[in-house]
Amino acid sequence: MKKMYTISDLPQLTRAQVRENFKNHMNPGLCTYLGLLDFDKYYVKAQGVNVWDSDGNCYLDFLGGYGSLNLGHNHPYVIESMQKVAARPNLLQASMNGVASALAYNLAQITPGKLSNTFFCNSGAEAVEGALKLARIATGRSRILSCEAGFHGKTMGALSVTGRKKYHKGFEPMLPHCDVVPYGELAALEEQLKKNDVAAFIVEPIQGEGGVIVPPAGYLNAAKELCHRYGALFVVDEIQTGLGRTGKMFACDHEGVEPDVMCLAKSLGGGIMPIGAFITTEEIWNAAYGGVEKCLLHTSTFGGNTWATAAGIAALEVIQTENLPQRAAELGDYLLSGLRSLQEKYPIIHEVRGKGLLVGVEFEQPAKGIMAKLAGAINKLASEYLGSMVAGVLLNEYRIITAYTLNNPNVIRLEPPLVVSREQIDVVLNALDETFHKNRSLLGFSLTSGKTFLSSMLRKK
Repeated sequence: MKKMYTISDLPQLTRAQVRENFKNHMNPGLCTYLGLLDFDKYYVKAQGVNVWDSDGNCYLDFLGGYGSLNLGHNHPYVIESMQKVAARPNLLQASMNGVASALAYNLAQITPGKLSNTFFCNSGAEAVEGALKLARIATGRSRILSCEAGFHGKTMGALSVTGRKKYHKGFEPMLPHCDVVPYGELAALEEQLKKNDVAAFIVEPIQGEGGVIVPPAGYLNAAKELCHRYGALFVVDEIQTGLGRTGKMFACDHEGVEPDVMCLAKSLGGGIMPIGAFITTEEIWNAAYGGVEKCLLHTSTFGGNTWATAAGIAALEVIQTENLPQRAAELGDYLLSGLRSLQEKYPIIHEVRGKGLLVGVEFEQPAKGIMAKLAGAINKLASEYLGSMVAGVLLNEYRIITAYTLNNPNVIRLEPPLVVSREQIDVVLNALDETFHKNRSLLGFSLTSGKTFLSSMLRKK
């Protein structure tokens, strides 16, 4: 039998060995892609907003696990709380898990309106899958509406309501009876709802992967009213926006919206455990899964396990005791103000938008004449991924971790843990100021990225 790694071997793993394992046994294309702009660093330690690589360099994490790290990396209280339940059975399906029941109770106390019944799963995509099934069985209808440029996950049902065709290609046909409408446009939504065959409209209160798009004021409440007028459920995807990220416990709280179904995940696990959930009203739950005959129609082997739900209980406690929504509101205003000052200085910044500590910076589209001067992999990056190039400069020159948004790659997201400090935000603002001062155009970023690309390739040979 060939030798396998043990936990004791991990401290001796090198960056080159990790890259080789990833290339040979995981995703070789992603390995190559990450290597283009030297994103394939090997991180070995993390705490709060900081992470360290295998060479001892310290980085600021302004990506925050795409919203999974509201509490920061390795929050000690979450880890301590999980250790307190270590002797309990983690997986024992023929029973009622007391820890899961406690988390469900807590969620019912903090979620808006009459949301009361929770189903636990393992990820945001699973939460969306569950919400779609719930809507169909509860209403007796099959059609689902979602939004253009929306993102709800990449499992089959979640992908079918994700509004970017790039991710559909190769997997068609999508789940039938799924249609998209423009985000923020009520007339288009009503036109579809009028057909009286829609089970649910699923929407992000702020589009994350769409480029951090904040809808017009009043949109969510009006959309909910339209759904109810035509017999559809109003499903809010708070997977990325929830649990303090936008300056309220949930982004729909900014408008006082009470959804019929809410999807949660990401930071519900405290940055430690994978956990997802959808929560609905007693009335809708009973219409879908009420009674003995229907109670097992939707289940999950690992959903609601002891360790994950213990992490959830601890995460909610930290969010409340450390008042993270209020921190996100205040520090988000500070970050947005600083970014808008940079926008006034640098024309390459097209728009700054967001709420709380979910912030997007969109860049001006390059003139087509420039594209002919660029070549190879950098040409591809320049045509669609200016956000990647900016993120590459921030990472390699300033040790700040960011990334572009999946459905709008011309936008970089700034989504730090909610425990970030004003001083750490200043570091990022100063780095961006220097970056845009030195690279005032697409060509400047392309040349810088080209140097990084060439040096990265030469180092790996």
